[in-house]
Amino acid sequence: MSQTQRFTGTDNYIATPDLMLAVNAAITLQRPLLIKGEPGTGKTLLAEEVARGLGAPLISWHIKSTTKAQQGLYEYDAVSRLRDGQLGDPRVNEIANYIVRGKLWEAFESEQQAVLLIDEIDKADIEFPNDLLRELDRMAFDVYETRQTVTARHRPLIVITSNNEKELPDAFLRRCFFHYIRFPDKGTMRQIVDVHFPALHEALLAEALELFYAVRELPGLKKKPSTSELIDWLKLLLADQVPPEALKLGDGLPPMAGALLKNEQDLGLMERLVKMLRARGHA
Repeated sequence: MSQTQRFTGTDNYIATPDLMLAVNAAITLQRPLLIKGEPGTGKTLLAEEVARGLGAPLISWHIKSTTKAQQGLYEYDAVSRLRDGQLGDPRVNEIANYIVRGKLWEAFESEQQAVLLIDEIDKADIEFPNDLLRELDRMAFDVYETRQTVTARHRPLIVITSNNEKELPDAFLRRCFFHYIRFPDKGTMRQIVDVHFPALHEALLAEALELFYAVRELPGLKKKPSTSELIDWLKLLLADQVPPEALKLGDGLPPMAGALLKNEQDLGLMERLVKMLRARGHA
């Protein structure tokens, strides 16, 4: 992957022009690409498809609340070394045998330029992003136990996703190129659906999209259905051969509503809307 390479989307991923621009800006600037957006808008999938589109290996680091920045570099497995020492294993004489490489180390030592996904960075402790600043700037880090320095063979394209659970530090944000994935409009959503269901009947698609966006616009909705939930819902509608007319609002809860609405509060809200529309229809 070089600065002259350009991401133009893939057969499996519909990238809007502004999203392609953001990816290519990060490549040109050699800065991490920070991606935010609603859950289910394809943030994680973007990194996978960027790697595929650019012909680069993907290295994924999925962050949890307990993840520490050091784990991305390496960990020293002192417990295993102690156990092997008690058993008389000659491996204990070489401390390098107990250094466990992290995802950043993998990306730095990749034979070709890699795409490194740091997924859901906002799940970790607030200090996590700051703890990576020096390594991301230097593209190198020290392994104190073996007194070696690991330097990136090729600067990886780093894609960082966030669900906005926590604010990220300003010092970290300054080093990133930022892009917010807006929820797809109906035109873009049609393209996305077409990737998954190229033979979907137009009447069913039209009714499904109409209902889907109507549900998203319900005031007071606790969790709006996402793109991934729309795809799941359409898959169920096709499997059950649900006719387009069954999706019209006012005829009861939508078929397979549990694929779209994920809690009882939102289902109750939908039921009230349906009753209201029925009452209007009979007025």
